[in-house]
This record gives sequence, C-alpha cells and structure tokens, in this order.
Amino acid sequence: MAGFLKVDQTRIVDEEGKEVILRGAGLGGWMTTSYQVTLAKQFTNALRRLSCRKGYPGCEFQIREALAEAIGQEKSEYFFDKFLEHFFAEPDAAFFKSLGLNCIRIAINYRHFEDDLNPRVLKQSGFKHLDRVVAACAKHGVYTILDMHTAPGGQNGGWHSDAGTHIANFWIHKDFQDRLVWLWTEIAKHYKDERWIAGYNPMNEPADPQHSGLVAFYDSVHAAIRSVDPNHILFLDGNTYATDFSGFPDDAGTRWTNTAYAIHDYSVYGFPDSPEPYARTDEQNRRMKRSYEKKRAWMDEKGLCVWNGEWGPVYARQEYEGDATDEINERRYNVLNDQLQLYAKDRLSWSIWLYKDIGFQGMVYVSPETAYRQHFRSFLEKKYRLAADSWGADDKHVRDIYRPIVRLIEDNVPNEEHRKLYPYPVWTVQGRVARLARCMLISEFLVREWADVFKGMSIEQLNLLAESFKFENCMKREGLNEVLREHAKQAQST
Repeated sequence: MAGFLKVDQTRIVDEEGKEVILRGAGLGGWMTTSYQVTLAKQFTNALRRLSCRKGYPGCEFQIREALAEAIGQEKSEYFFDKFLEHFFAEPDAAFFKSLGLNCIRIAINYRHFEDDLNPRVLKQSGFKHLDRVVAACAKHGVYTILDMHTAPGGQNGGWHSDAGTHIANFWIHKDFQDRLVWLWTEIAKHYKDERWIAGYNPMNEPADPQHSGLVAFYDSVHAAIRSVDPNHILFLDGNTYATDFSGFPDDAGTRWTNTAYAIHDYSVYGFPDSPEPYARTDEQNRRMKRSYEKKRAWMDEKGLCVWNGEWGPVYARQEYEGDATDEINERRYNVLNDQLQLYAKDRLSWSIWLYKDIGFQGMVYVSPETAYRQHFRSFLEKKYRLAADSWGADDKHVRDIYRPIVRLIEDNVPNEEHRKLYPYPVWTVQGRVARLARCMLISEFLVREWADVFKGMSIEQLNLLAESFKFENCMKREGLNEVLREHAKQAQST
C-alpha cells in the first residue's frame, strides 16, 4: 500500500523521503462540466473548465435545469448518472498508467455534495462515482488530487465556476466562504485515510479583487482540513487564475503546513489567438520561459514547493481547420514539448489539461462515429461558428460583429486606467466583451436548443449517448500522448 505523500521544502516525497514527481492530467468535464468537454458549455459540473471540450452551452446548472425541463427529472438524472459512470472507469486508469503518468487531478463541482437551497446538508450521493474513480486509479498505481473547481457563488468570473455571472460573489458573501470550508471538512473526513489521494486543491483559479480574502479563506480551510486530516498535501492556487502570489503572506511556509503552491502555466502559443505561429524561435522560447518563471518566482524566493496544476495547448480539428489541421497541431505539440523541457529542468510536478473531451484538447476524445457526436454534430458546428466557447475559441467568423462593442468602450472610456477592470490583464477589454457577450449571453440562448436534442429519447437511447464517453468508444490523440510518454521515460531514467 502506498504511504501518504508530503511536502519536504521544495519537493514532494513519499514516506521514505524519496522524491515523487507527479505527472498527469486533469479529469475535467466529469464531476464539473464544461463546454469543451461535452456538449453544452458545462454539461454538468459533475460531468475546467471545460467549454469546448464537451460541447454544451451555458453553465452547468443551466444545462441541468434545461435537460430536466425537456425530458423530465427522472430521465435527466438517469442520463447524467450514466454519463458519470461511463466517462471514467478502469480501462481509462489502465491506459493512463501505461503512458508512465502517475496522477489525475479530479475537478469537482460543489453542487454534487450540497444544494444551494439546502446548505450544509451533505449529499452522500456525491461520493458514489468519486469513490469509484479514486479506487480505480489506486488499483493502477495512480494518485489523485481532488480539485474544487466550482465554489458557492463563484470564485472567479469564468463560466467554469458555474455561477451564471461574471461577478465572483464568493468573495463578498461570508456564508459562501463558510459553506466551502464546511464542505472541505466533510470531504477530508471521508478521505483522510486514503493514501492514494496525493492531496486536496481547495479552490481552482481564485480571482479575489482584494487579495486579502483569499488568504483569509486559505487560513480557514487549512485549519478546518487539518482538524480532521493531518496527512494530505494542500495544493493552493495563486490568485487571479493561479498566476499571482503577490498578496500571499511571508510566513506561508510555516503558516500552512504540508503545502504546495499551484500555478497554471498556459502558453499563449498554444491557442488560436496566438500572436504568431509557434516556430521555436529564440525570442518565443524566452517569452515562454519568462512567463513560467514569473509565475513561480515567489515560491522560488521563499523556498516553497511548486505544482503546475493546469497547462497545455488546444488542438485543431479536421472538420473546422481542414488541410491546415496537421500543421497547426504539429506546432502545438512543439509548444507542449518545449514546456515539458522547462519543467523537467526544475523537476516540476504538473497536471496537463485535459484527459478526455470531444476532440479539442484531450488525450483521448469521443469518436465522431458515436451516438453523442452524431446527434450533436450540427449543434457543435453552430457553436464553433459563433465562438460561443470561452476556452480556446476561434472567433474568426464573428470577430467583426464584436469589434464595434470594443471600440465603443474604448472611444467612450478614453482613460486607459479606467478600462483595466479586475482581473486585468487576464481579462482585457476585448476579452471581457468576448466572455460577457459571446460566451455568456449567446451561450445562454443555446441551452434549450441543446436540451431539445434529447426530447423523445428512450432510456436505452440515453444510455447509448452516455456510452459514447466510454474508453472503448474514444480515440487517442497520438501526437500528444507520444510526447507525454517520451517525457515520462526520460524522467524515469534520471
């Protein structure tokens, strides 16, 4: 049996003090849905941020409500339960291990464990599939990290916080904060003896405008978890989408015990809006390295442990990018490889985004021939054309429609400082317009259309849709997996 992992200064080690470098991927779009992974912006957060990966529109709670309205509560719950069952099982864990990887970060929506209208009453049903996946990974020697991807009220303004707004209300309502501390206490009680869980990631990508609220939350959640579980590592994200540690306390190393600090190191060269095609030039490599080193600089200064909780490019798809697909993806694999070279030099633990989706970023993806992909083909094409996804969307078909809104703001708010609304520069004016107008407003109007596709389906047909996500019905992104496999081999030989 594995022993508990722990943090020893800048390293993660096992019970014998031997260094363990965690290399893995995020299980997004499963217990926290996102529109990249399934079919409706966030199919059901039970199902990271996921927005183009699965193909749904709107937030998870909107999708669940719309599906229940379209086909009834009983059938809706049946479909989502089968989706959770088929999305990740032992064949997935075995394949993951075969690549030489050893850790899966499981993204969770708090709504699986607590209802907003019935707060602080634990839903034991939330553990049903989570227990199963933790056990399946353990059987194959794969650690798991539990990531609270959505918090009550929304910890940031992204769609993946499942709050239905761009205002992060978590930071202005104490009860939201207290509820999440309570929930983590219950989760830690449940898993305190599970040695194949590497640790807990209490909050994904916080965006606290004042910075001080995040430190206060980490104080509270650290104390609560440690009161019932002294053993598991805490992985604490930096503020402003895991990029900023400037507001963290100088005594963090002693204040928060057995703790690693999480950055999210997405490279601009891995996305459709890259300033230029990635050609591995010296300047591009310097820019990539500077961005990475800036994110981890505070931890290096303090001698603390760093974990890269999310990173990785998105990939072109033949049905949308046509003949340019292979060339685009080869450049993206080069981005992936060059980032891994940086991480290897620092012996960095990391978790790529994403394990499984419908063909945008995942290591494996649902085959186009499955019932799910076939039923939603025209809907997905529309969503792509409208750039309704926030994550990695290509807005070439609608860019000219939204440019006048950006110009309107710039012309009428001439003071540039007044346009730098938090979380600037993560959200520029253009990015803010995209998120609010395209990815929230337009997506919201697509939710019912997505749900209507399910109308008239029998229980058997609903199960067939859910089975589309089974490992045997998925394809492998060989270029991505080969890069990961080779780096795992290199790491094992050093």
